[in-house]
Amino acid sequence: MRLDSYTTGDYTPGAPFWQQLLWYFIGQPILSSYWLPMSYLKVGILRLFGAQIGEKVRIKPGVRVKFPWRLRVGDYVWIGEDTWIDNLAVVELESHVCISQGVYFCTGNHDWSHPDFQLKTASIHIEEGSWIAAKAVVGPGLRAGKGSILCMGSVAMHNLAEMTIYAGNPAQPIKSRVINSHKSNSDISTA
Repeated sequence: MRLDSYTTGDYTPGAPFWQQLLWYFIGQPILSSYWLPMSYLKVGILRLFGAQIGEKVRIKPGVRVKFPWRLRVGDYVWIGEDTWIDNLAVVELESHVCISQGVYFCTGNHDWSHPDFQLKTASIHIEEGSWIAAKAVVGPGLRAGKGSILCMGSVAMHNLAEMTIYAGNPAQPIKSRVINSHKSNSDISTA
């Protein structure tokens, strides 16, 4: 490959240069701050920079987002500490999705067969009720089906079927996800 010939082709960051600068020097430091742990402030700054964020979203300290204008988040989503949303393309997290600590979303890659190491991007879509566990890696173009789980430290490069649990590198299905109906403590008899 010839890195001296590398270009991004027709790819653009999707926002004017001044907006990118404001994000990198003001928005991102507020979002990732451990000194300002309040989710409502982090949600507000993401919305200000163009992210579509639903209600009751919880964002922990240390979260990084490359381009907030390419982020879509539903309602009641949790985003854990040190998550990195490297969104050269759109990343969409539907409602009731849990993203645990240290997850990495990668929407860009390179064509290793191209002589100029050409940039390739693809969106990531995590459907409702899914859980991406701590330190997992999600690759470009992946769609996690409704209720799927990617276990801790796993690497997913292909779609995840709904209501299925995946583990490993590369992630493989290990079993179906079954959600039990549990009684609350007040429903349990102490007889």
